[in-house]
Amino acid sequence: MTSPQSIEKQAKSGKLSPVYLFVGDERLLRDRAIDAVRAAALGSGVAAFNEDKMTAGETTVDRIVSAARTVPMMAPKRFVFVRSLERWDKAKSDDDESEDAPSDGGTPLDDLYEYAKAPVDSTCLVLVATKLDGRRRLVALARKQGFLVECNPLEPNETVEFVVASCEERGHAIDRETAALVAEMVGPELSPILDAVERLSLFVGGGNAIDDEAIRQCVTRVRAADTWAVVGAVQRRDLASALATLKEAYDPRDRGLPMLGAIAWSIRQLAKYKCALDEGAGPGEAARRAAAFSPSRARELASRSSALRPRELERWITVLAETDLALKGSKRSPDAVLEDMVTRLCRR
Repeated sequence: MTSPQSIEKQAKSGKLSPVYLFVGDERLLRDRAIDAVRAAALGSGVAAFNEDKMTAGETTVDRIVSAARTVPMMAPKRFVFVRSLERWDKAKSDDDESEDAPSDGGTPLDDLYEYAKAPVDSTCLVLVATKLDGRRRLVALARKQGFLVECNPLEPNETVEFVVASCEERGHAIDRETAALVAEMVGPELSPILDAVERLSLFVGGGNAIDDEAIRQCVTRVRAADTWAVVGAVQRRDLASALATLKEAYDPRDRGLPMLGAIAWSIRQLAKYKCALDEGAGPGEAARRAAAFSPSRARELASRSSALRPRELERWITVLAETDLALKGSKRSPDAVLEDMVTRLCRR
C-alpha cells in the first residue's frame, strides 16, 4: 500500500511496477500519478501503438489481459488503463477469498488476480476503482506486493502542505496560516484548491509572495485579521466592536457566505485547539492539530481557549450552522442575517 504522491515521484525517476491498483476518491493526486506512470511507460514511443484505455463492464477481462500480454512497439512499455473496476466488485464473490486460493473463474477480478500474480514486465497495467472489497484476492495481493495505491482525501495538515507546495511550484512563498485559510475556504477537494492557487499566482505575479491581501482579493474578499477581530469581540461580549468590524469587512457581492466561512474557520480552529488540550495534548501539539503554524497564532489560541467554556463553543457552532442555512434559504438580506448572528454569538 502506498500513496499516489510516492508513485508519481517513482514514475518520474523511471521506476515502474507492472501493475498498479488505484483505489479511492481523491482524483487529482490519482490522475497526476497515473499521468506520470503513462509518460514513463510510453516514453517517446507512439501512443497509438502502445496504449489501451478501457472501462470495466464495457469490455471483457479477456481483452484486458490480452492487451497486457501484447509486446510494445517502439516504446519502453505498453500502457493499459482500466477504469471503474468497482463494477466487477458487485459480481459473485470468490468461494475462498484467501490470497493463495485457486481462481474459479467466477468473476473478472479473479482473472485479473491471476494475471497480477505473474504480470508481463513490458506492460504497465493500471487498474482504477473508487472502492473495492478489501477481502478480494486482487486487493490482498496488491497490498502484499506493494502495488495497492490508496487515493484517500488528505488530512487537514496535509492539505495545508499541498497548498504550500503548489504555491512554491509556481515560484510563490506563502506562510502556513494563509495556506490554512485557502485550504479551509476552498477545500477539502484538491481541484478547487489548485484552481484558487492558479488564480492567486496570476494575481500576485511571478516570484511574489501570496499573502492575506491576495486571498482577500481573489478567494474570499475577507481578511483573516477581520474574522479574528470579530471572534475576539464576540468573546469579550463587545457587540458594538463586533458589528463595526463586520460592517467594515462585509461585501454585498458575495451575500456574506465567504465572511461566514472565514468566521467559522476561525472558531473551528479555536475548537480544535481546545479539544486537543482537553485530550491531554501539549500547547505545541494542540497548535499543530488546529493548523496554527505561527507562534503568534498559537499564543492567541492559547489565550482565547483558556477563557472559553466548551458549552459556549458548542453554542457558537450551532449559531454558525443556523446562519449558514439562513444565508442560503432566507429572504432576509445577508447583512441582516450576519448582524443577527453576531448578536446571538455575543449573548451569554
